Amino acid sequence: MKPAAASTSFSGPFALGVFSAPDQASFSGLVIPGGRVLDLPTALGEPALTTRGILERWDEMLPRLHELAADETADWRTLEHLRAHAPVEPRQVFQSGANYRQHVIDLEVAHRSPDDPRTVEEARAEIAAVMDRRAAEDLPYVFTGLPSAITGPFDDVVLPDWAEQPDWELELAAVIAKPAHRVTVEEALGHVAGYTIANDLTDRATVFRRDMKAIGTDWLRCKNAPGFTPLGPWIVPAESITDPGDLRVTLKLNGETMQDESTKDMLFGVARLVSYISQASRLLPGDLVLTGSPAGNGMHWGRLLRDGDVMEGSITGLGAQRTRCVAERTAS
Repeated sequence: MKPAAASTSFSGPFALGVFSAPDQASFSGLVIPGGRVLDLPTALGEPALTTRGILERWDEMLPRLHELAADETADWRTLEHLRAHAPVEPRQVFQSGANYRQHVIDLEVAHRSPDDPRTVEEARAEIAAVMDRRAAEDLPYVFTGLPSAITGPFDDVVLPDWAEQPDWELELAAVIAKPAHRVTVEEALGHVAGYTIANDLTDRATVFRRDMKAIGTDWLRCKNAPGFTPLGPWIVPAESITDPGDLRVTLKLNGETMQDESTKDMLFGVARLVSYISQASRLLPGDLVLTGSPAGNGMHWGRLLRDGDVMEGSITGLGAQRTRCVAERTAS
């Protein structure tokens, strides 16, 4: 069994997670600083209560969670004896691509054709101009992912034998509470319950279709292998995060910092993304909105993921996750 975390580290008085003890079913838990966890279905007298169920009644539940977090007489358990799972099971996962200015510029330069006549400086300048125009025109780039790709924040990540260029993409993820359909930018954050950490792994070799280039990107194959989205360790309520547009996103690979950027570099913030998605789709309680990944991916460094690599991802106020890469073992 893997421990949930060495210590709790998050903003505010509490966070929500999903935990389990050895040989026991998982439960939705309230975690507080100091490494204590409360079994919420038991504490609230609702045995079937899930994190999604809490999010569906967020306005009602939030005051009750504050009361429980301050209750010293509650039946608190020790975090170090529990395993942390992904903090929510979403029905829908919306993923924002090309949303960090510097990241897009780096990727575009890395993917330049060998016969591109532009210098690196010319290419960067042209791509930067495109990014600025996108931001001004309010046109985010969003696609959908599969909930089956989600795994826990401390689970091993299996690298499929077909993935030639597996890469990391640490991201801020917004968790929806109140359903959102055709909401304005001003209304959007009122539909967000809280935030968590997602590592949206991508196999760069299969992003673009080789057989039919006109089709473009193949997000199904490159991003949705089982376990390709480590999530958590917990959901921190939005009220505990002063500004989601000013958080530090940091990923270390085997102890070496690879990504270290502020969410200030996002072209489209959480409110604009939620509003944009809601114009075409209906966001539901527990759904995730991944906000894109900053500069510093493996393609930039010329170093992709391989067997035995350890990724440590953290975002200001949201804690940290730690996952080990394991090559897929195929039967001989």
